[in-house]
Amino acid sequence: MQSELRKKLLDAFTNSKEEYLSGQYIGDLLGISRAAVWKHIEELRKEGFELEAVRRKGYRIINTTKNVTADEIRLGLKTQFIGQYIHYEDRVDSTQKIAQRLAYDGAKEGTMVIAEEQFSGKGRMERAWHSPKYTGAWMSLILRPKIPIQNAPQLTLLTAVAVVQAIEEVTSLSPQIKWPNDLLLNGKKVTGILTELQAEADCIKSIIIGIGINVNQKLDDFPHELQAIATSLAIEEKTEVNRADVIRAVLTNFEKLYILYLNSGFQPIKLLWESYAVSIGRTIIARTLTGELRGKALGITDEGVLRLEDENGKIHLIYSADIELKEK
Repeated sequence: MQSELRKKLLDAFTNSKEEYLSGQYIGDLLGISRAAVWKHIEELRKEGFELEAVRRKGYRIINTTKNVTADEIRLGLKTQFIGQYIHYEDRVDSTQKIAQRLAYDGAKEGTMVIAEEQFSGKGRMERAWHSPKYTGAWMSLILRPKIPIQNAPQLTLLTAVAVVQAIEEVTSLSPQIKWPNDLLLNGKKVTGILTELQAEADCIKSIIIGIGINVNQKLDDFPHELQAIATSLAIEEKTEVNRADVIRAVLTNFEKLYILYLNSGFQPIKLLWESYAVSIGRTIIARTLTGELRGKALGITDEGVLRLEDENGKIHLIYSADIELKEK
């Protein structure tokens, strides 16, 4: 986890509006000596930050790294609690597993686990998620909402909206959501979301939301079998995208929507979700554990359950399924 001193230092640079911060000011703020200030500055330099030091003025950050370390994400992040505690790893089997352990050990709400690479990332139904190094945003968020356990799937839909809004802010792209947890660009998957519970009886202990965003992969970075169905922001934008900018935008939009959800319920999230949904009004095939249903997707219920109308006019409620979109 990031140290509290490092967090305060990066918050100071974030709020400085690119003005210089004197060594004296930083020392007083952090309660450390000038020598200790210099040590923190050198650690940032070693991490890849480009800092300018001017006599009688102080320090300012003039360029950042292209990594997604805790320090890189923290610089410029202005959330209240989402992402304020960051656990960073270079290479992990799965950010979900680390987040589950941290949540069990009492990690604060909003804690984020992020890695440069996952070698055993998973999506829904235990499907492998391809997570190559230095290309995407592979992260998990720890939440502790006081909501009924049956409402937990609503947070998957909320997360999808937050990621769409983040991508729209950082790029010129406009993703669409395919129920329940996929984001598409030009019909290809760019983001997956996995929501897992830690609960006892009817009480939620924590909810772990895993988010995988393909940011800077080239086509050849995907396994051959995924090249026809997966894409990245860089492929669609035709230029490299700053991963830390995407992550900060996700955290900022998620917090805004999460606070709205806790205060006002699911209805405003539902309206936003449906405005981004690719399947509403489309003919779909829903493959469930008990069989296959074909019909028109009508939208979602107030609980986030998909409503499907078959050819006989009967309405089916789909709680969990793989969705195939048919041609318009």
